Amino acid sequence: EAGVRGGGQGDLYIFLSLAPHQFFQRDGADLHCRVPISMVTAALGGGFDVPTIDGGKTRVKVPEGTQSGRRFRLGGKGMPVLRAREAGDMYVQVLVETPQKLTKRQKELLQEFEQQSSTETQPEAAGFFSKVKEFLDGLGNRPGAA
Repeated sequence: EAGVRGGGQGDLYIFLSLAPHQFFQRDGADLHCRVPISMVTAALGGGFDVPTIDGGKTRVKVPEGTQSGRRFRLGGKGMPVLRAREAGDMYVQVLVETPQKLTKRQKELLQEFEQQSSTETQPEAAGFFSKVKEFLDGLGNRPGAA
């Protein structure tokens, strides 16, 4: 349309400022979120519901032995792509929570579990400590070592 009082046509500029979402972070059409899970769920497996951007929810299955930081990809659960019949993906990162307040019995059970654990139940820790041992053994074999 023409401008006011016969003035020329102009441009309309619209500036948007979006507040961060309380749960999702956006990366293009993909969405990312972080969800805390219990160490029992991480160890034994299980699942949880996660909200979706359309107001629904979807189930995330957690396999046994899941480590903190693992990401699960939910295909097509991200933001809709403009002028296309597709959507980005949603990536759910699990954060394994360690209990902060344990009863005496819970502490006893965890100590019993650790005593019965082998290197097969904690491969990362076993690999780390064997590398430390090799390193320290190597220090003793250097010339001039006391």
